[in-house]
Amino acid sequence: MKVLLLENIHPLAVEVLEARGFEVELRAGSLSEDELVHALSEGVAMLGIRSNTKVTQRVLDSAPDLLAVGCFCIGTNQVDLDAAAARGVAVFNAPYSNTRSVVELVIGEIIALARRLPEKTQRMHDGVWDKSAKGSHEVRGRTLGIVGYGNIGTQLSNLAEALGMRVIFFDTADRLAHGNARSTATLDDLLAEADVVSLHVDGRPGNAGLFGAEQFAKMKPRSLFINAARGMVVDDVSLREHILSGHIAGAALDVFPVEPKAQGDEFESALRGLDNVILTPHVGGSTQEAQEEIGYFVATKLAGFALGGSTALTVNLPEAQAPELTEGFRVGYLHVNVPGVLAGVNQLLADHGVNVRAQYLSTRGEQGYVVTDVTEPLPEETLETLAKSEHTIWLRTWTS
Repeated sequence: MKVLLLENIHPLAVEVLEARGFEVELRAGSLSEDELVHALSEGVAMLGIRSNTKVTQRVLDSAPDLLAVGCFCIGTNQVDLDAAAARGVAVFNAPYSNTRSVVELVIGEIIALARRLPEKTQRMHDGVWDKSAKGSHEVRGRTLGIVGYGNIGTQLSNLAEALGMRVIFFDTADRLAHGNARSTATLDDLLAEADVVSLHVDGRPGNAGLFGAEQFAKMKPRSLFINAARGMVVDDVSLREHILSGHIAGAALDVFPVEPKAQGDEFESALRGLDNVILTPHVGGSTQEAQEEIGYFVATKLAGFALGGSTALTVNLPEAQAPELTEGFRVGYLHVNVPGVLAGVNQLLADHGVNVRAQYLSTRGEQGYVVTDVTEPLPEETLETLAKSEHTIWLRTWTS
């Protein structure tokens, strides 16, 4: 099977996949829609991307051999998940692997902004000795407001408390508070109280434009702002205006509405050139530790799916956590989720004298998935009957 990995995915992913017999091509940059359509037309079975490559419905339509997409990052909004599911293409990601790296970056930015280190170091490079405590503060005793209290938000909460910060958070879902953190009833309540506001929401369409002029105006005077979530969440022009007015004392951003496609491309932003503003090129999860963990985690999920039908932790297909196939034979059957399909499958197996060793099954929305381990290969007649069923999306077999 051919695997195409884009956007400088960690070499460990290549090692994992090649060790399992895959033919792997690794490319440094992302691809446009047209480029991706062409690349996938050449028999690619699995695609690995990060955040810049978009897998659209058109891309999926042009890739009949594609079995799975691996997002070597947290988010999956760069993939049309519904279109992928409809075609039986599994999508995997790494929801936890770079959490610590992002949190450490945010903690560093909070301290750097509170001490106004960006302008201090720039003046030193310019040859100016500016030894002053003006505008410089400790973070101990300050209030951190976390918007989005998921995996990253909760770990940030824990580390911030260890630094002596008070933590409040707002999330649209019910979340268990960690340590002494407390939730606020509304986003406005958080903005009115927080000395530092840090965004950690996901990339769902409803979050686009979440933070704009209205929200910045409601923040405390001389507070700090951090966005390590998604670029489309924040109105950068409004942020610039509030920094120039002095209402916002500093900001750090790792994500932007429009990001360069390739290494070395020019970066444009309304926030360039502002004092006490930290701009980083989407490197929140870009540590060697995180990228190695992501490379191993997602590559392992892709291999498990392609070689054994496991859909554990897929984001768009039913999750059937089938173990590695060590003996016998396996059949994976993705089907339309209607009553009676599983009963029909088992009756068909019984009618053809097939001995079932184990079954793993799950449903999600309009789809059902069953993995069946058997002692003998299924007769061709049985496979043909299943493949021709009106409920079949795909049927695959594996041998130990």
